[in-house]
Amino acid sequence: MTSLLILYVGSGLLLIILAVPLIQRRVPPNIWYGFRLPQTLNDPEIWYAVNEYGGRGLLWVGVITLVAALGLYFVLNGNLDLYISVCTSVILGSLLVDVILSFRYLGTLKKK
Repeated sequence: MTSLLILYVGSGLLLIILAVPLIQRRVPPNIWYGFRLPQTLNDPEIWYAVNEYGGRGLLWVGVITLVAALGLYFVLNGNLDLYISVCTSVILGSLLVDVILSFRYLGTLKKK
């Protein structure tokens, strides 16, 4: 179970590390990293705005993942299947929320 703790904590830290350059608007439009859609790739102003917004959400996903992984490790006390299920659900659910909110934010930018 310790290896899973390391995996989930590492995933949370990785998400945090990936979010910081997006928030700081240091990632130019590219096909590898960021919120890559035709609307964002074709307009740098929209690219930076959406990626900053999505990056802030990604930072929260990383923090939530980190806290959940550490907290559940001690709360679930060795229940491996439940630990995997809940941690995976936390990551996927919070990522889904971030993606949906980022799409909604993109929709508001296109109307301006």
